Amino acid sequence: MKTWNNLLYPKFPIALLPAMLGYAVAGALVAGAYGLIHDQVTYSISQEYFTRLKFAQFHYANFGFPPRVFVAEIGFLATWWVGFCSAWFMARITVPAFPRAAAFRHTAGGILIILAFAFAASLAGYVLSLMHGPDYSSWEDFTFMRRVTDVPNFVRVAYIHNAGYLGGLIGLVVAIIHLRMLKKGDPLALA
Repeated sequence: MKTWNNLLYPKFPIALLPAMLGYAVAGALVAGAYGLIHDQVTYSISQEYFTRLKFAQFHYANFGFPPRVFVAEIGFLATWWVGFCSAWFMARITVPAFPRAAAFRHTAGGILIILAFAFAASLAGYVLSLMHGPDYSSWEDFTFMRRVTDVPNFVRVAYIHNAGYLGGLIGLVVAIIHLRMLKKGDPLALA
């Protein structure tokens, strides 16, 4: 029971809070920058994915700037929170367990693991979308309601985005396992 309580209500010295929040903010900025670049690339593949779907989802952030700027806003807004939460969870492991320089290095390494998994999964999503085949009937209702004219590229970007989020989640799990192994001094952990 004590383990579950620590997971739900973690106890740590309050003096460590600024460092942990700092890592979380840094994670948010890195993830937001990744999302900004990612969405610029996927906008080039399917503008309709944004104009027929994402622009409506993020309507509150539309300040009348050109579409590419709005896409950048969407990319940042869709990913910053993932980086914040991920870096927070990693900092909960590294900051109390390691000296400041090592905590920074290990947390940054964890962020790189997550980015690598998210990027690799996005590429895998792209490859899978190319193998989709000519039958898009399962997307018919969804794309018809949104008046999508280029369904294959719309679906391609959906694959890329969904795979990227899945890759980020898998990367977070791998990073946390890696950091916990480092914390325990496991020789199998990457240095």
